[in-house]
Amino acid sequence: MEAIILQFLNGLDKGSAYALIALGLTLIFGTLGVVNFAHGALFMIGAFCAVTLQKILSLSKVTIDPTKTDFLGNPAKVKTPYVQEWFGPDVGAFIIDWSVPLALILAVPVMIAVGVAMERGLIKHFYKRPHADQILVTFGLAIVLQELIKYFFGANPIQTPMPEAFKGSFDFGAAVGIDPNVIIYPYWRLIYFAFAMVVIGAVFAFLQFTTFGMVVRAGMADRETVGILGIDIDKRFTMMFGLAAAVAGLAGVMYGPINAPNYHMGMDFLVLSFVVVVVGGMGSLPGAVLAGFLLGVLESFASMEAVLNTLPGLNQIIIYLVAIIVLLTRPRGLLGRKGVMED
Repeated sequence: MEAIILQFLNGLDKGSAYALIALGLTLIFGTLGVVNFAHGALFMIGAFCAVTLQKILSLSKVTIDPTKTDFLGNPAKVKTPYVQEWFGPDVGAFIIDWSVPLALILAVPVMIAVGVAMERGLIKHFYKRPHADQILVTFGLAIVLQELIKYFFGANPIQTPMPEAFKGSFDFGAAVGIDPNVIIYPYWRLIYFAFAMVVIGAVFAFLQFTTFGMVVRAGMADRETVGILGIDIDKRFTMMFGLAAAVAGLAGVMYGPINAPNYHMGMDFLVLSFVVVVVGGMGSLPGAVLAGFLLGVLESFASMEAVLNTLPGLNQIIIYLVAIIVLLTRPRGLLGRKGVMED
């Protein structure tokens, strides 16, 4: 029972990342009809927003402390972050410690700008082109963005530590009446799951209860009719591309403490996130979220030692096996809509 609960929690953790990336992918496909293979790169850029802010906050002023010496007997050089000099040692240390959550503030405008620039500068020229052309051009863009990150930040993973307050683990055993110290789970992974639920809920609420969201949903159903009513639906769809980029970027920011950002992390999630979208149903936002969590949990259980001893390597292929089974039994996916990519 303890192992099952732990693997379920691991599945929610992975499923949160899958669901957030797939949600953004589905927003883009549902509004613009574009198969965006550069979406994983947006997740990567978000993670490096946190890296960038951390580097900025770590910029230090070097002074000489005559009361201390180094190992050669020379006066010691002391580095004091500018943030601590400007705001005081306590406030400055707090800002540096909370660099990852603070990076969410930086990531929102950056990711919206990147998304809008990507859509206006490149992707809008491929709306009426075959999906194969869209895949090729966006995959090429993903490679370019990946290499730019590698050039500026290097090839090695860069640690983005979580705030000190969230280091450590939560004792689920003591909380649910099982023996203590049996089910231990990191606080930050629980925070990531809660964060994912908040973002997913906010996106659905925005689409469901705001006038902007209602117009977008109407445009997804019948773009021509909405245009006849005098609404600039293209402008709203561009803004939705920016929103989808922001969702992917925020997911990347918060994922940094779980898995140190590196230049190929976008590609690592790209194929899996597309499988999630296909399993959930192309164009279906609820399907993307449902499939994300479902496949995350299944992948986690397939990673159990007892399972791997019986079926070695199952955790590497379980998502694709599920995709095959779902598409053989439900060709449109779990919650796919009729007519999407069926022409």
